[in-house]
Amino acid sequence: MMSTSKAECCRHVMEGPAISSRGTRASSHAFLGVAALLFAASAVTTVVGCTTMSAMGGIPMPGGWSMSMTWMRMPDQSWSGTAAAFLGMWMAMMTAMMLPSLVPMLWRYRQALIGTSRTRLDGLTVLVGLAYFFIWSVFGALIFPLSAALAAFAMEHPTLARAMPIAAGVVVLIAGAMQFTVWKARHLACCRDVPKHGCSMPTNAIAAWRHGLRLGVHCSCSSAGLTAILLVIGVMNLTAMTVVTAAITAERLAPGGERVARGIGAVVIGAGMFLLVRAVGFG
Repeated sequence: MMSTSKAECCRHVMEGPAISSRGTRASSHAFLGVAALLFAASAVTTVVGCTTMSAMGGIPMPGGWSMSMTWMRMPDQSWSGTAAAFLGMWMAMMTAMMLPSLVPMLWRYRQALIGTSRTRLDGLTVLVGLAYFFIWSVFGALIFPLSAALAAFAMEHPTLARAMPIAAGVVVLIAGAMQFTVWKARHLACCRDVPKHGCSMPTNAIAAWRHGLRLGVHCSCSSAGLTAILLVIGVMNLTAMTVVTAAITAERLAPGGERVARGIGAVVIGAGMFLLVRAVGFG
C-alpha cells in the first residue's frame, strides 16, 4: 500500500503542474493591477454618487435631522428602478470599502493554490471574489426595502421622526458594544483565518464559490455593527464611509485584531453616548 507524507504531497503539488516562476509573477502582477483598477473605479463611482446625492439635499424632519433622498423615489422613477439604483450604488460603495481588507485575503488564497495552472488560479480567485460580494449584494437587497419602509413611516408619523436621532445614538451604542462580544470575535477570527501554503485546498469552482460565500458571511457579520453605524449616520456620508472603512481594514489586517476591535468599540461607544446626549438636547 502506497502512502505519501504531507510534505511529499505538497512537494508534488509544487513541482508537478506548478506554473513557472515567471508566469506566477505575471499572474500576481495582473491580480494586483486588476484589484487596484477595481478599487479606483468603485471609489470614483462612490464619490460621484455621494456628491450627487449630497447636492440633492435632504428632507427636513421633526427632531432636527434630514431624511436622505437615498430612500426616496424620484417622480420619474419606479420603486424597482429606485431599488436597482440603490443596489448599484451599494455595490460600488461596498467594493471600495471592502477591497482594502479583501485583497490580502485573496492574495493568501492564491498562495495556497500556487500549484494550480495560471488559468485555474485566476479563475478560482475571481469566483471567490464574486461569491464574497454576492453576500454583500444580498445584504443590500434586504436593507433597501426595510430602510425605505422605515423612511416612509417616519414621513407619516412625526413622533417617530422626532425619536430617530435618539434611535441612531442607541444603534451606535449597540454597535460599539458588539465589538466586545464573543460573536464578533468569532466572525472576525474567521475573516482573518485565510489558508496559507498547503496542498489540501480544493481546486474546483464549487469549492471556490463556497469559500467566497463563507468568507462573505463571516466578514459581513463581523462588519454588521460598523455598517449599521454607516446606515444611521448617513449611507452616502463620505467621511463616515472613510472612517468605517479604516476601522474594518484595521481590525482585519492589523496584528492583534481582537484588541483593535475592542479599541474601536470603545471609541464607538463614546460616539454613541455623544449622539444620545445631543439628541436629548444636553449637547
